[in-house]
Amino acid sequence: MSSSMGGQQGPAARQAAMAEQVLADGSATAAELAERFGVSLMTIHRDLDELERQGIVRKFRGGVTAQPSGVFESNVQYRLKTMRAEKAAVAEHALRMVEPGMAILLDDSTSTLEIARRLRTGEVTPLTVVTNFLEAINLLADQRGIHLMALGGDYDPLHSSFLGVSCVEAVEQLRVDVCFASTSAVHGGYAYHQEQHIVSVKRAMLDAAARNVLLIDHTKLGRVALHRVVPLSRFDLLLVDDGASAEALRDLDEHKVRYEVCATKGSDDRAGAT
Repeated sequence: MSSSMGGQQGPAARQAAMAEQVLADGSATAAELAERFGVSLMTIHRDLDELERQGIVRKFRGGVTAQPSGVFESNVQYRLKTMRAEKAAVAEHALRMVEPGMAILLDDSTSTLEIARRLRTGEVTPLTVVTNFLEAINLLADQRGIHLMALGGDYDPLHSSFLGVSCVEAVEQLRVDVCFASTSAVHGGYAYHQEQHIVSVKRAMLDAAARNVLLIDHTKLGRVALHRVVPLSRFDLLLVDDGASAEALRDLDEHKVRYEVCATKGSDDRAGAT
């Protein structure tokens, strides 16, 4: 997009293009965006204020980022593009636990979406899949051999999922074999997340399952977010990719977390403490 085109755009179209760029690049400075879109810094800051109000990005001094913080979870479009090899490795490992005839629950994480992608091969059927994640619903809607149960609620476009009290109540009526879930941060024997309305749904999902499996990429280890979700003892197993540091794995050992490290580069999977 040329600067002249950027200057001629209306605010909504310019903000949409700006969001797309920041989600693709991860972050940008206000000066870079002003030059790219051919508008003043004052206009850029107004645009960024609006994108931050919508929850798409967060501002920092001199710029904006789509990357998560302790109180900000990244937009789903940004999360779909990050750590893909690591999420794929963990999902492949998780799929070994799924057997024909099971009922499984997938939360609205991009990690569990990788499980849904693999279920499209039709190798594990019949299967009941319950989820509140629109991305997963769209993937599995026409898949033969899969009984898909979509959890309703208030639609949240930033997470592409259904949330709220009605979603929690729908989950509470169910009992599944396994819940596969992810979260934003893991530290000191607890799972954390930035947003309270996400936490309530995840807790209900864990309560509805006979077994719970936590899927994370290694960047989430050693981090905290605003809200505690549950102790890691609530999970029967934690799966993480082989980018996890020895220090981060020691923390899991110290809290007696059962985990398995999933190979992304052809190395052998390593089992952790039980």
